[in-house]
Amino acid sequence: MPSETIDRAFVTQFDTSLRLAAQQRQSRLRGTVMDRGHITGSAFTITNIGTTELDEKVIRLGDTEWGDTLFGARTVPMRDFFRALPLDRADIPKMIVNPVTGGQYMTTLMNAKNRKVDDIIYNAALNPMLSNDGSTTYDLPAGQIIAGGGTGLTKAKVIQAKTIMRANEVDSFEEGEELYMLYNSVALTQILSDTTLTSADFLAGQMLQTGKMANWMGFTWIPYERLKVSGGVYSTVAYTKDAIHFGDGYEQGDIKQRPDKQNAWQVSMEASYGAGRQDEKKVVRIDFQ
Repeated sequence: MPSETIDRAFVTQFDTSLRLAAQQRQSRLRGTVMDRGHITGSAFTITNIGTTELDEKVIRLGDTEWGDTLFGARTVPMRDFFRALPLDRADIPKMIVNPVTGGQYMTTLMNAKNRKVDDIIYNAALNPMLSNDGSTTYDLPAGQIIAGGGTGLTKAKVIQAKTIMRANEVDSFEEGEELYMLYNSVALTQILSDTTLTSADFLAGQMLQTGKMANWMGFTWIPYERLKVSGGVYSTVAYTKDAIHFGDGYEQGDIKQRPDKQNAWQVSMEASYGAGRQDEKKVVRIDFQ
């Protein structure tokens, strides 16, 4: 009779819970923009009115001279999203944990939905906008872009972004403006390594390490790891709360059995979202590497 090794008697205890992989779970950007609420239709518009100045009155009881006020309307298309996670009905008796009734599938889809909202808002800050009639494209102008220049996200670039905001009159606390800046782990390392930081700057940087919202250099800093990167150059954005308009058409999660799929369970999430930039002067793109 052949001998058996002791490890043949070892057993494996299977997990009685399903763990979620590391991921961003909550939307971090939805509360930083102008929420237009529920949108009815395939798109919504953002209407801007231009600035005007007063002329000096030099003639008493003279004829009225009219000025001209320019209006501009931009179109924000709504985009539809959907994801379904199936579970074969015959698999359920073979499992210790049912991810449908346990809620893990729906939680996963909710997390994905929240990340999608942030992606839409972030891209709206950078992408071109179309006028309501489609005749004009509004790009982020060169004056609102701070080039990478072979350097990281330095204090000097943050100051430059704040200077641009000041020159555009969009950083006034008295007017109720709120300024936000997005950063990722690469930017955080570069900020903390900046030799020009004062002790107060460094304390603010330490707060950024917690991953919570912190205020530094007049911006509320929001952690966001999904910044665009091209050729090793990342693009982050600084913006005012009213610079980006966001709307939702609907949000719906569903759990049902599918008779057409041998009674498999299906957990799904569907939603319709749109976001657009209201004014280029309220957004600054900062490239770093």
